[in-house]
Amino acid sequence: MLYIGSHVSLKGKDMYLGSVLEALSYNANSFMVYTGAPQNTIRKSIEDLKIAEALKLIEENNILPSNIIVHAPYIVNLSTEDEEKRQFAISFLTNEVLRTAKMGSYNMVVHPGNALKLSLNEAIKNTAFVLNKIIENTKDVDVRICIETMAGKGSEIGKTFEEVKQIIDLIDNKDRIGVCFDTCHVNDSGYDLVNNYEEVITKFDQLIGLEQIKVIHLNDSKNVCGAKKDRHENLGMGNIGFDTLIKICYDERFKNIPKILETPYIDGVAPYKDEIAMIRSKIFKK
Repeated sequence: MLYIGSHVSLKGKDMYLGSVLEALSYNANSFMVYTGAPQNTIRKSIEDLKIAEALKLIEENNILPSNIIVHAPYIVNLSTEDEEKRQFAISFLTNEVLRTAKMGSYNMVVHPGNALKLSLNEAIKNTAFVLNKIIENTKDVDVRICIETMAGKGSEIGKTFEEVKQIIDLIDNKDRIGVCFDTCHVNDSGYDLVNNYEEVITKFDQLIGLEQIKVIHLNDSKNVCGAKKDRHENLGMGNIGFDTLIKICYDERFKNIPKILETPYIDGVAPYKDEIAMIRSKIFKK
């Protein structure tokens, strides 16, 4: 079965229940949500999120827990050398993992961090240290932390498969770690999915292992391969193209992995219902 969905909102009076209702309105059987605003670390009490009502609706619509994805806010820098910021990252993301579990999800996506003035190796070690602490703090929780592949803008780490592997190699409990494969980011970082699809997938498999991919962010890109800019585009409207994205969707090796759309709104309207319909029909409609 194809598991396809999109990023959905967590806001208004319905909170998490509203997120599920939004996903269902797109005819999705998967979705991704933040536990609060992605631009900050302000969080409502878990008791205010209407989780029980949401989980009832999830069960009624046969959405699997593995297809519910939580994304940590991207403003927390896991690579920081500042001790106060590091301790905040550990504390905050520990709480995010606990919130993820209560929301019925098994997978939380994180951006691995920015090196800033640090060397690449120092930044990678810092990220692994923070992840190890978070995992240690949440031993009784069945949530996997998924490192997102990054586009390479600025001083981002995780822009190559080798860098992602370096982080994973430093994780003590590898059962609690996975990868979120972002198609736009992979393209922008320099992997040519259009012309060298099998070579890219084989390289990932050889370095990290395809079994480590737990989530796919399915996005076209406004940029040419290797631009290192990270600008998502609607399906079939960018430099990756509809055919390549469909190839990823229906690749048997990824059949049980949820595919999540993070494509831009069009004139203020979410395109996800139409894009999901296009994916299911395999027919591009501009």
